[in-house]
Amino acid sequence: MAPPRYIAVAGNMGAGKSSLVKWLCQQFELTPFFEPHDENPYLADFYADMPRWAFNSQLFFLVKRFKIHRELEASGRGVVQDRTLDEDAEVFAQYLHQQGHINDRDWATYSDLYASLRSELRPPDLMIYLRCEVKTLRKRIQLRGRAYEQSIPTPYLRALHGLYEQWFARYDRSPTLVLETDRMDYVTELFHRQQLLATIRAALGPT
Repeated sequence: MAPPRYIAVAGNMGAGKSSLVKWLCQQFELTPFFEPHDENPYLADFYADMPRWAFNSQLFFLVKRFKIHRELEASGRGVVQDRTLDEDAEVFAQYLHQQGHINDRDWATYSDLYASLRSELRPPDLMIYLRCEVKTLRKRIQLRGRAYEQSIPTPYLRALHGLYEQWFARYDRSPTLVLETDRMDYVTELFHRQQLLATIRAALGPT
């Protein structure tokens, strides 16, 4: 008997991950697993002093994401995950290292831990990458009105976009699907939803 389906949804802020996760749960009877952003006890310190707290904050996210992944593996249900362990390390932590907020010594420790944890996890049956232009990300972030996101600088979004593209170009752990979300409205457009449903079913293969 095949194990329950595991779909992962990856993408930058404002790319449409939460909307897609909710829709996938409805279509495929999946259980959602969301990112633990509000649970990070280092965030306030991190935003006040990034070089001092970047390593601690990213370490928390890495370990917490690993625990979430273990929970979804043990759930015995079909699941969809909003943001993955890979993104924590290969996009967000990588950015902080490139900016000098995580020094080389801490980065080596972090990278070793990431590689060890990643090797223990089951890859998804399908990795869906939501690709979206930065100008569209900016508009969506403004429209959804989350106060803490309104001051995010556009160069930061652009840097994350570049790191996402680099990561996804080398990602090879599972089948993948790219959705150009600035050209697709699967929230309100029936045709887009039907098209997307057929595409995902084809990518997942027979049950």
